[in-house]
Amino acid sequence: MTETFLGVPVDATTTEAALEAASVAVEGGAPLLIVAVNPEKVVKAERDPDLRSFIAQAGLRIPDGVGLVIASRLRGGNLRTRVTGVDLFLALCERAAKTGWRVYLLGARPEVVSEAASELARRFPQIAIAGWRDGYFSTEEAGSVAAEVAASRADLLFVALGSPLQEDFLRRRGAQTGARVLMGVGGSFDVLAGRVPRAPRLMRSVGLEWLYRLYREPWRIRRMAALPIFLWRAVQRGS
Repeated sequence: MTETFLGVPVDATTTEAALEAASVAVEGGAPLLIVAVNPEKVVKAERDPDLRSFIAQAGLRIPDGVGLVIASRLRGGNLRTRVTGVDLFLALCERAAKTGWRVYLLGARPEVVSEAASELARRFPQIAIAGWRDGYFSTEEAGSVAAEVAASRADLLFVALGSPLQEDFLRRRGAQTGARVLMGVGGSFDVLAGRVPRAPRLMRSVGLEWLYRLYREPWRIRRMAALPIFLWRAVQRGS
């Protein structure tokens, strides 16, 4: 079931449903593009038709933001739980370790993506890492990067270039990579590598991860100020 916020669609889904959709894609279905949507991205997409179109065309738009769940509840919608990008990324890697799916990591600084690959191998010893490379490449080099991914025969491609660069890469070059499941994961490699700590589990469980991030990174306050504006507009408009 899909719900729309300021013209941007978000799927009322679960981690298990996302894993099953990935299985279908890898085992012969159409390639699956997964986009993590939060209130900040909704506001950006409202002003950016390319981003809005990219989200609309994705096969799965996960509700990665407690603001979406709050807005949905206030207007009697269907979203009841978050599916965070970093948690789905790790769940997909765990499934890959069990099934033999090949994983490619693209993005972040060289040392970060290398550490992230090592941490995945530590957590999931059976995982097949098809390859990794950092996110420091030019627009002109994007085609050769996509070719590198294709040559690796990766089933799952995780792109950590930050928004909107990762969306732009996936929109322009995703099909060329040959990956069956493609997902932008923002700062997930930094979290996996231990460079950026996550909020304590209790804070995450009650939807206060944003508060912890604000405590750790006070510069985010200007970005997070958009949340109450989003809630007001999303509830008032209803779509």
